[in-house]
Amino acid sequence: MDLFVSRGVKIEKTYQLNVGGNTDFLNMVDNSRLTSKKISKTKALTSLVPYNVEAWAGPGGHIPLLGDTKICFARIEGRKFGNTPVTLDIKLTVEDSPNSAGMVIDVIRAVKIALDRGIGGSLISTSAYAFKHPPVQVADHIARQWVEEFIQGKKER
Repeated sequence: MDLFVSRGVKIEKTYQLNVGGNTDFLNMVDNSRLTSKKISKTKALTSLVPYNVEAWAGPGGHIPLLGDTKICFARIEGRKFGNTPVTLDIKLTVEDSPNSAGMVIDVIRAVKIALDRGIGGSLISTSAYAFKHPPVQVADHIARQWVEEFIQGKKER
């Protein structure tokens, strides 16, 4: 999304659909459990677009034969110079359970740094880098720089 916006593509609509076979996806078969997940995923998709975009994001179903595999289908539709249409369709396949393990370890390390420095409250830099819907949403390259500055002691949170 950020690349499209920075290259002058006016994004008109987008979606992200996730399917998987593990217990997380099985639990989401119950639609009452999906409201907050759909909101956070949709906001993560559109957060860096400086205008309203028609968007939908969330789980699309439990497919038992996938086991711990998660498949994400995403589409971005927009228009570029001369009102020329541009569409991006992507598919991402990952083993779901360990998918965020490295990020979780980084968050734990950041919390330990904060504790050692006597810092309480939200860690804005780490949240911006690690989470889908943080208190302050910025582009990934900025969030990563904030985390490095926090580690070096140049940024308090």
